[in-house]
Amino acid sequence: MIIEVMYAVIWYFNRNWRRQDLMNSGLIPAHAHASLDAVYSMFFGAMFCATIGSYLHLFWAIGGLFTVLSSVASLLCLCFTSPERVRVRLSLLMIASFSLGASVGLCTKYLFEIGQVFVPNLLAGSTVGIGVFLAAAWTTRERSIIYLGCMVYSGVIVFCYMVINLCFIIDSHTAHSMFKAIAELTFFMGYLVVYSQEILYDALFGEIDFVNRTLTVFLNLPAVVVHAARVLCLPEHIE
Repeated sequence: MIIEVMYAVIWYFNRNWRRQDLMNSGLIPAHAHASLDAVYSMFFGAMFCATIGSYLHLFWAIGGLFTVLSSVASLLCLCFTSPERVRVRLSLLMIASFSLGASVGLCTKYLFEIGQVFVPNLLAGSTVGIGVFLAAAWTTRERSIIYLGCMVYSGVIVFCYMVINLCFIIDSHTAHSMFKAIAELTFFMGYLVVYSQEILYDALFGEIDFVNRTLTVFLNLPAVVVHAARVLCLPEHIE
């Protein structure tokens, strides 16, 4: 049992791309670009549904045991649905995203001490950021231009935070919560760049499951970040 767990951990953190793949800023091949567009579109839809659910929870108190059970049931059905039934899996993903958005405030309040009023704004900021990626991917196949949108968007968010602090008198707790939210959003946008490079690398070797890639954006975060740090910090011959 222990050996199986060890192999599972090794498999989870194992990534095949190297430093040159991560730093590649050239033109995206057509078939890989189509895969990236599909993942961005599905991820944008999922985050949009989560944002709507979070706002409904904030203003109309929608959320609780029902939405928690609904998200769990949708994810379970998604896992056991055949990959060939793309429309069904996509619908289940959107239902799960909406339910999670309506329920996530219950977790952030106790785990991260972030009030429900900040959760919809954080989700909305992430949704807009993904929309920036999606819009850029629709118009060009240049990686540098697509990822430049991430840098510009993150810079605008930080600038707006500074303006709010300078122009409005806010208490220290609110300012601290805003700073944490913006730091998390900026980190996530940077992570999305690395995750995009992994999608493009895997797309070079065949078709990818768009729904699974959307579902594992957050689940793969620790593995992708650890591998990216390893390939950037270690010498190339011992990666």
